[in-house]
Amino acid sequence: MVKEPEKPETPEAPVEKTLSLEEECEQLRQKLQEKEREAQENFDRYLRAVAELDNFRKRTAREKEELIKFGNEHLMRDILPLIDNLDRAISHADTSENFAAFKEGLMMVREQFMRTLERHGLSCIDCVRKEFDPNYHEALFQVDSPDHENNQVVEELEKGYLLHGKLLRPAKVSVCKKDNNVESRE
Repeated sequence: MVKEPEKPETPEAPVEKTLSLEEECEQLRQKLQEKEREAQENFDRYLRAVAELDNFRKRTAREKEELIKFGNEHLMRDILPLIDNLDRAISHADTSENFAAFKEGLMMVREQFMRTLERHGLSCIDCVRKEFDPNYHEALFQVDSPDHENNQVVEELEKGYLLHGKLLRPAKVSVCKKDNNVESRE
């Protein structure tokens, strides 16, 4: 008989506790339920966020609409005293024969009106004797003027205005255009 060589004794490795199939299934069910609960919570948060975004859009649209609708409220309140003064001037014109006083009253109302508009950002474009600028001036015609330089504004036919520095309406002007042939003959 042949004797088998002896195996050296080694300490046995600790045996891992193996779960039964039922226990493993139960653990997986619990993890699945936990993940389903987490997914439901995330979905609920998502729905709330979508609803909140929709409410925000509606609210901002409503606020924008109100801002457009009532944005001129302060200007309108400031103009009301001007209307009162014009009404007084009209009623005074019916009873007075003094045209100079009526004209002076109208000039005062105009000055009050311009101050009100200036408080709200309106400013006049100063253009007479200035270099013609197509960004602020609209040339209606050209004239030859010995008192003005070439391309200089001679006359303002209609005032131009800026609103907070942005062009609201260009000034309508006449511009000096020197005839080069006349100058070269002299």
